[in-house]
Amino acid sequence: MKKILCSALMLSLTLNGFAQKKENYFPDSQLTTTGAYYYPEHWDESQWERDFKKMAAMGFEFTHFAEFAWAQLEPEEGKYDFAWLDRAVALAAKYKLKVIMCTSTATPPVWLTRKYPEILKKHEDGTSDDHGSRQHASFSSEVYRKYSVKMIAELAKHYGKDNRIMGWQLDNEPASNVDYGTDAQNRFRVWLKDKYKNIDALNKAWGTNFWSVTYSSFDQINLPQHAQWGMNLYHQLDHSRFCDNETADFLDMQAKVIRQYSTPKQWITSNYIPNYESRYIGNSKELDYITYTRYMVYGEHNGIGTKGYRVGDFSRIAMSNDYFRPLSPYYGVMELQPGQVNWGSINSQPLPGAVRLWLWHVFAGGSKLMCTYRFRAPIYGYEQYHAGIIGTDGVTPTSGGLEFEQYIKDINLLRKKQSPGKVPADYLKRKTAVLYDPDNTVAIRQNKQTTVWNTEAHVLKYYKTLKGLGAPVDFIRDSTDFKQYPVIVVPAYQQMSKALIAKLTTYAKAGGHLVLSARTGHQDEQGHLWEARHAEPIYPLIGAEIEFYDLLKPHAPDNVKMEGQSYAWTSWGDVLKPTGSTKTWATYAGDFYEGKPAVTFTNLGKGTVTYVGPDSNTGDLEQAVLTKLYKQLNIPVENYPAGVTVEYRDGFGIAMNYSDKPYEMKLPAGTEILVGKPTLNTADVLVWKIK
Repeated sequence: MKKILCSALMLSLTLNGFAQKKENYFPDSQLTTTGAYYYPEHWDESQWERDFKKMAAMGFEFTHFAEFAWAQLEPEEGKYDFAWLDRAVALAAKYKLKVIMCTSTATPPVWLTRKYPEILKKHEDGTSDDHGSRQHASFSSEVYRKYSVKMIAELAKHYGKDNRIMGWQLDNEPASNVDYGTDAQNRFRVWLKDKYKNIDALNKAWGTNFWSVTYSSFDQINLPQHAQWGMNLYHQLDHSRFCDNETADFLDMQAKVIRQYSTPKQWITSNYIPNYESRYIGNSKELDYITYTRYMVYGEHNGIGTKGYRVGDFSRIAMSNDYFRPLSPYYGVMELQPGQVNWGSINSQPLPGAVRLWLWHVFAGGSKLMCTYRFRAPIYGYEQYHAGIIGTDGVTPTSGGLEFEQYIKDINLLRKKQSPGKVPADYLKRKTAVLYDPDNTVAIRQNKQTTVWNTEAHVLKYYKTLKGLGAPVDFIRDSTDFKQYPVIVVPAYQQMSKALIAKLTTYAKAGGHLVLSARTGHQDEQGHLWEARHAEPIYPLIGAEIEFYDLLKPHAPDNVKMEGQSYAWTSWGDVLKPTGSTKTWATYAGDFYEGKPAVTFTNLGKGTVTYVGPDSNTGDLEQAVLTKLYKQLNIPVENYPAGVTVEYRDGFGIAMNYSDKPYEMKLPAGTEILVGKPTLNTADVLVWKIK
């Protein structure tokens, strides 16, 4: 009998340009593998063996080298020193620790920045970065690309056939490459020419007849001044796309170099901060899979209850899992917070148990790899006071380190319990997709129409409701096969091609169920308003017209009434006019359009379409609509309180509690509890298998 997997993990291995790989980098029997960053160059060499021995004794299976070590790898131009790194690799191998080898392109050496200062990023105001930090060199610099390729080639020649090296990480937390240097200017013009082919096509796409912006040559186009009032929106939007493309392309360039010298058994990845407006995530076609980094407690997210800031918001890991997984054949987490950090606004101690909770949450989403930054807490440099697995004395495990150790022991237990477990049929019936395009988020941010609007917060109102209903969720793109999802939520999908509208229509007519929300379908795929009534191309899909939209002042929110309940809204409201047999589920109250439809529901072929016109203040309306819809569709749901989330993977059920109150899990007969207890206190985890 084949292993039963959570349907949310059933992936197309050709998504987003990733080709299916023959190599089985992460065998199913392993479930996941856990490691820790180590910087040999930071510590006296006499301590290395002690540290690797301790790392292995705590259960870690790999370590992570050379991320910021270009100055040590190439101390002088063209002179490479791998001897120290060879000794570190050998010592790690002595204790059966595999190694992730990193390219060091986030930190160029000073000889390079001083010889070629033009590699440093130039800002819109004309100032430039200087040596001494990280990510201060431009991916658009032709000089920087040339020297990066030379260094990476030497590194790959040296370690590409080394079976102690499990894989490669490119750069570190690469971000959108925003640079106003000469090379960036030239590359932007080439990128535009490749995209539009001729200047007339660009002028049409950008609407340059407006305000006499018209160009007669690509050479006339400069990098846009985003700070300049009234700058052409499409010019700015294409520039942001270009900046993201430069990042994806820079990583692809590195991967191609490594593949010239490496064995196919070594995988290649990069680690991204989960910024959901970043189009470079998943768009480097040469990677084998992608990873993310996640820090949960640093003063910015309060969580649930007075002390929720010590645990963090559950959606930060949940959404990262569900966003990254569908973009890649599999995913991993390259940095997970081991304790206090040093760079946040308020660097509090995590709640005891929180680190272990985060580890299990990453695992629950299907991660194949887990790494933590870092093994030893630094005693100098910018990240002083950042916790590690081991404290500043180099020998004593921190509380977070002990939680990592316990998690690894628990994973080893699960490895022994891998006879297939059952995944509840009701869980699979709730499988839901969120159709999302980061380009929409960027485009909306450029022209929000109201300062109150926040696209990510809007999406989270639907997402958090879905997790509360116990639904497995995938974030998908318009190229995905929609048929595998009983329900698809389409929140604030402002730029929508007629081809996508047709695809959504076909999906619904064939029996799928759509939920569309405020701001959807207002523009075509180029970001132009339709030469028609407002959002008219989606009228047949939603079974209603959008008469107009309204934007309220924050001091004067209004309400939407649904089944006797009132729901406050402020930021955006599409006012609807049903057509045909479309039903009204909710109406506006409190203004000149009181009684007008706010939420509509219609049958379309064998399926249904629900349109939610307003963006509620707290997400309570979105929760009410989805709850009503799933009940009407006879899709069984749970009613987990905020902060309690449940997932299945590899036949194991995992429940986690981020809330400030205990929660009692009701498990079916025949359940074998492997980790934890049914009563979940804050930060507790429960793992079980249904026989």
